[in-house]
Amino acid sequence: MNILNCILIDDEPLARKGLQAYCDAISFLNVVGVCKNALQANEILHQQSVDLIFLDINMPIVSGLDWLKSLASSPPVIMTTAYPQYALESFSYEVIDYLVKPISFERFLQAVNKVYRLTKTTEDEQVFFVKSDKSLKKIHLNEILFVEAMQNYVKIVTTDETIVTHSTLKQLRDHLPDSIFVQTHKSYLISKTHVSEITGNQIVIGDHTIPISVRLKKEVLQQILDA
Repeated sequence: MNILNCILIDDEPLARKGLQAYCDAISFLNVVGVCKNALQANEILHQQSVDLIFLDINMPIVSGLDWLKSLASSPPVIMTTAYPQYALESFSYEVIDYLVKPISFERFLQAVNKVYRLTKTTEDEQVFFVKSDKSLKKIHLNEILFVEAMQNYVKIVTTDETIVTHSTLKQLRDHLPDSIFVQTHKSYLISKTHVSEITGNQIVIGDHTIPISVRLKKEVLQQILDA
């Protein structure tokens, strides 16, 4: 079974308790953080992998929507709020579902099942999500050729398309398995499975030529040869 690590963000203790109880009743949900504001959630996102966020809107310090706008990339989000009037704006940020309090268990289950279907993977078909042009893009790991850093953005080149997202190479690398990906240069992360040729200080992937830094060359070559 594909287990989803989730965090709950709500400033109301009773709401947090209710969401925790709902999550505990569903076998594929694993609560890794219960937060009373978005800043606490921010710390968790920097510390570990999160697959799903339950997010309230009206909270102190920063609202749920303002925090969501500030994220370079985020896991799928389900809004949990007492304010139905923000639904249209929320969906413009590609949230998966919008639950209005009081939330019934049936409605909660419907929302999390939707997320589960989106993120369900097999060993040969792992996926993750990034924000691009206000959309939540689903990317298959086995289709990524390489990732290139561009100041405050990264360019993800796949077998079918090129996706640009507001992130850093380090942030993206934390989501990608070392068994498949290796950093060849301060600006490049490549998929070892798609390497077709190594020439001097360059790696050839399809029609693309990727540089290998002198500092990383020994480690890069070893990882590719061991792949």
